[in-house]
Amino acid sequence: MSKQEVSADAEQTGILGTIRQFLALERDVLVLSLAMFAFSLGFQMTSRFLPKYMVELGATGLVVGIFGTFGNVISAVYPYPGGAVSDKLGSRSALTAFGLISTIGFLVWLVAPSLGTVSLLGVTIEPWLWMFVGLVLAQAWKSFGLGATFAVVKQATDPSRLAAGFASTETVRRTAFLIGPVVAALLLGLHPEFTVSFRYVLAVAVLFGALGTLAQHLLYDASDDTFGDSFAGVAQIRQDVREMPDPLRPLLVGDTLVRFANGMVYVFFVLVVTDVFQVGLDTTVALGGFAYDLSLSPQAFFGYLLGVEMLVALLIMAPAAKAAERVGLKPVVAVGFAVYAVFPVVLIFAPRLAGSVLPLSAVLVAVFAFSGLRFAGLPSHKALIVGPAEQGVGGRVTGTYYLLRNVAVIPSAAVGGALWDFVSPAAAFSLAAAVGLLGTGYFLVFGEEFTAYA
Repeated sequence: MSKQEVSADAEQTGILGTIRQFLALERDVLVLSLAMFAFSLGFQMTSRFLPKYMVELGATGLVVGIFGTFGNVISAVYPYPGGAVSDKLGSRSALTAFGLISTIGFLVWLVAPSLGTVSLLGVTIEPWLWMFVGLVLAQAWKSFGLGATFAVVKQATDPSRLAAGFASTETVRRTAFLIGPVVAALLLGLHPEFTVSFRYVLAVAVLFGALGTLAQHLLYDASDDTFGDSFAGVAQIRQDVREMPDPLRPLLVGDTLVRFANGMVYVFFVLVVTDVFQVGLDTTVALGGFAYDLSLSPQAFFGYLLGVEMLVALLIMAPAAKAAERVGLKPVVAVGFAVYAVFPVVLIFAPRLAGSVLPLSAVLVAVFAFSGLRFAGLPSHKALIVGPAEQGVGGRVTGTYYLLRNVAVIPSAAVGGALWDFVSPAAAFSLAAAVGLLGTGYFLVFGEEFTAYA
């Protein structure tokens, strides 16, 4: 390879290279990425703290697990019709509608404590029940719009550069994943009562949802949208399942096992830090010759841990996508799966890693930095899903894949919640790791490569 080629590769790798690629993308992908940023910021500011919000409003660990399973149901049901709608109506109209619905969902979460405990037709409705109602709405842009976002990137990107295309949009979106929890942590410090300070977070999420909806509606150029056939009901689903590209089948099995494992424990990460470990941060920071006392509640500390996780994700995604062009998509996806698999045991047994030298807070920073490595495989994973699809049906292929995967994952959070309440958190997290490793091993043995990268 010539020096010029090496230099060109170096320029396309890393955060600056990703920004260059991002700014060179088609206008519709740019607008989509900005909308991704707005909605991801709102969702990441709120969703990771919702289990704690629910517990403060009176929910049990099992209820939190059921909430996670309810979210899995939505994730399973929404993508397929969302993909079909986007293929039929076009991405701008679909994503605008989905964005408006999501913003209303954030608003429901915001007003839930004000509704209090009410009786309706003899049924007592606790405040935490409104979290379920809000989730039905808030998940719309993320899940209904999944097929549309995949299709927009596919129609604007060369097949051999799909991983890089997804890396560019994902880096923008994941920047919101970094900023969102950190902003949430700052807002949580404004009031000592969590249910009050978290409503500040939700108010900001409503604002960003409204801005994202408005921006994508006004700025998106729909002239290049591709349209597929109209949705033909359940028969169409059966046909799409039968016609799913063969390379997706082993990926689907391995991915499903890994996601089932993650789903068992994902909603409990915040409770591990805030309720099980009850660890915050008390330290002194020296800056410019001055010393500042820094004190973070467990809730705020969790927000910064998520920021550390996303910082690592941002640093790793673009180089990993570039590496996929050399070694193929499969190895990079497998690395992400492996990190997903082992993270639950690394987190739950973190106190055993802490000793007299390192406090638990420092160990948790390292643990969440390790978790960020799972995003290394995300752009390659998306390229491996949508790559084999024909033009004009990318939304339906993506929707079919996620429909099958997410239906299988539905019970995961309830299983984890039952183990959390009736056995122990360690049992839930250990079983999750075992299932995740099984899925990673299956993909390594049977997974196929996308021909553009072979």
